Amino acid sequence: MRGTVIKSTGSWYQVIDDTGTRVVNCRIKGKFRTKGLKTTNPIAVGDVVVIEMEPELETGVITGLEDRRNYIIRKSVNLSKQAQILAANLDQALLMVTLASPRTSLGFIDRFLVTAEAYDIPAGLIFNKLDLFSDEGLEILAEYEAIYTDLGYPCYRISALERTNLDELQEELKDKVTLVSGHSGAGKSTFINALIPGMALRTGEISEWSDKGQHTTTFAEMHRLPLGGSIIDTPGIRELGVIDIGKEELGHFFPEFRQRLNTCRFNNCRHINEPGCAIIEAVEEGEIAPSRYESYLSIYSGSDTRS
Repeated sequence: MRGTVIKSTGSWYQVIDDTGTRVVNCRIKGKFRTKGLKTTNPIAVGDVVVIEMEPELETGVITGLEDRRNYIIRKSVNLSKQAQILAANLDQALLMVTLASPRTSLGFIDRFLVTAEAYDIPAGLIFNKLDLFSDEGLEILAEYEAIYTDLGYPCYRISALERTNLDELQEELKDKVTLVSGHSGAGKSTFINALIPGMALRTGEISEWSDKGQHTTTFAEMHRLPLGGSIIDTPGIRELGVIDIGKEELGHFFPEFRQRLNTCRFNNCRHINEPGCAIIEAVEEGEIAPSRYESYLSIYSGSDTRS
């Protein structure tokens, strides 16, 4: 029996069969590895798996994992040599961004986009909580949008709470498998509740002391959308460590770097302090946003998990 993992709880997985009519609770058998990485979760939501039903039981055993088309991965916060796969076999990945309550930093955005680039997943940004924006906030939002739209990343302004601008975004989600990620408290659950009638995902308040959200989504889960396609909700992420990307290839995952890499004086340019570096020159001339270059340096040096 073949199916797709729609929910992961760590030790058990819900798998929907290819007909879309039967959901089976499954456990895993044996070890599953991806590109030799040690992962805290060998099976992820979105994985296509082979299962065998257990005799006289309603449960199954996952016996095989089909090749992944792609996946989004991050460094485990407490286990630096291990990784966590957020989801697999995606058509696109969207990051829920909030400028306050909680704040999403430019560095966090860039690490998400670099990871998506590395695994060839189209990515975009959802700027949520539009109902809370002051005039100053709208100016900052416009600055954020200018950085990323110029690089080809679609940006959406919404208020999930008030359902503002959801119609346009729903069209972009139609018939696609979409990962939605972001900090706890950014509004992912409220967003999904607004998209799917009758959905009642738990939402949480923002801590006044830390300005951070409380975790309300405990496990990754895939939900079907009324207009077609699926959306994958993930637990809130406070840190997003980049993993499995070599320093020498990092620049290739910054689109504005990529188009200039062959014009540096030296073939092995690190874009840090070398003479004749086209990247540094572009930063100095205002052609590359300073924040993007700072993110590059942060990831390159390994200090890339700060939120």
